[in-house]
Amino acid sequence: MSVRFFHWGAIVSLIALILLSLGWELWLAPLRPGGSLLALKAVVLLAPLMGVLKGRIYTYQWSSMFILAFFAEGVMRAWSDAGLSQQLAGLEVLLTVLYFVFVIFFVRTSQSR
Repeated sequence: MSVRFFHWGAIVSLIALILLSLGWELWLAPLRPGGSLLALKAVVLLAPLMGVLKGRIYTYQWSSMFILAFFAEGVMRAWSDAGLSQQLAGLEVLLTVLYFVFVIFFVRTSQSR
């Protein structure tokens, strides 16, 4: 597989995670009716977005550790929540794992060129 494939995979999974975080906490299954301040976690996900879009290796490296916090949140909420929120947490876990895998392979293939 090419570097470009892993680059676009990381971009798509990160943007999907941002959109999921916003939708989850504002409309789909917020902690409080009308939305919750947990939607601000999507703002935190914007931190690596520009570096990922530009293909900066350093951003990929630190974001691979950064994304693990979202993985942990997804695992905990998939275990403790019920209904739609539990399903959204499972989707968050899937997206974080996809992002992590794409990042690892992007860095690996970029450095071997």
